[in-house]
Amino acid sequence: MPDSPRRPTNDECADSYHEYIAAVEGELLPALADDAEAWRAMLTAVPPDREGHRYAEGKWSIREVVGHVIDAERMFGVRAMAFARGDRSHFPSFDENAYAAASGADRRSLATLTDELSAVRASTLALLHSFENETWDRRGMASGFEFTVRSLAWIIAGHSRHHRRVVAERYLGA
Repeated sequence: MPDSPRRPTNDECADSYHEYIAAVEGELLPALADDAEAWRAMLTAVPPDREGHRYAEGKWSIREVVGHVIDAERMFGVRAMAFARGDRSHFPSFDENAYAAASGADRRSLATLTDELSAVRASTLALLHSFENETWDRRGMASGFEFTVRSLAWIIAGHSRHHRRVVAERYLGA
């Protein structure tokens, strides 16, 4: 198995992602596995009458937040895989609000979304574990910025952790 990749430096992604990377504690691969378990534990404890809760008008429901985390992990994961394979295509940005509106996540049960999040995370971890050590340094273009494979993996972890904290604090009052 390859080494868990070191934390990216500031030149490995757009500035707007640095806070996600900084939020990840410890080594990346164990942090991703722990995060998946924390999501499952938190979401399985949400009462059914709270699944559609919005902490303020115009905010996503808990189900939509989980759907967003799933969509974002897939998008960042595809980019990481493409860059790892040497793809020189430029990947466009994606509008998370348009994706959330079209996803239908708010009409699904939180249990099915929790299962999907776990499956996506297992797939992400399998992909990341497949990378050889030199793969982490490969670069590609997305949303007008250059990213390393390593930075995308850390962004997945930090983005997920950010939204898990938001759900815990603003939706569940933890």
